[in-house]
Amino acid sequence: MADSYKVYWQPGCTSCLRAKEFLKENGIAFESINVREDVGAMDDLARLGAMSIPVITRGDEFAFAQEIRDLADFVGVEMTRKQLPVAELNQKIDLIMAAAQRFLPQIPADRLRVNLPGRERNCLDLAYHIFVIPTAFLDAARGGAVTFEHFERLPPPELDSVEKVIAYGQGVREDFAAWWRAGIVPGTVNTYYGVQPAQGVMERTAWHAAQHCRQLMEVVAQSGYAPDGPLGEAELAGLPLPDEIYDDEVPMNAKAANG
Repeated sequence: MADSYKVYWQPGCTSCLRAKEFLKENGIAFESINVREDVGAMDDLARLGAMSIPVITRGDEFAFAQEIRDLADFVGVEMTRKQLPVAELNQKIDLIMAAAQRFLPQIPADRLRVNLPGRERNCLDLAYHIFVIPTAFLDAARGGAVTFEHFERLPPPELDSVEKVIAYGQGVREDFAAWWRAGIVPGTVNTYYGVQPAQGVMERTAWHAAQHCRQLMEVVAQSGYAPDGPLGEAELAGLPLPDEIYDDEVPMNAKAANG
């Protein structure tokens, strides 16, 4: 009997959720392993040589599942969707960061530092993370690499308020705009999951940030407020976003978000 697929993931991880949804959409059964709850999960991955998530395994073989195309290749599914052009991705990345700047000050103070379900990450951390995602792409586009460490960063001590995180985000927006004006888009970039086409990583930057922005927007709505300039179908069209806002196994509802 052939080894079954296993997917290693954690709550609130955009690529993890998208990977699980992709497999379900294509009728591929898998064992779901939440590394935040399974104490031996990361050790199992380390033995295979995989030090980040999401990861899909089958026996001793594995693939990083950050890029859906890599996941599709591993499970033998043909990809047919087309990626948005980089000019459109650039516009979406900026409007997503602008949305995060609008949503963050709408979150009540008593919700701001409450951890999100299944994670040691609160809404202020999440907003900072949204701005780190484009920073990671810029680092790679300028000759560095997208690292797993980028996405594990927490706000430094000096970014201890909504206003300071918003200002940090404005700096990232301006840096991204300057990079785009320079007109130097590499063909490929280095990432912790291998050398990847820059367009694909830029697309992942857009939908990764957008998914977390949807989560901020959901907290605003759960708190009883109408999101300021909500992201809808027009703004998010063409991005391969998950169906769920947070996770299919760990719901993002008011009770869970309040702990």
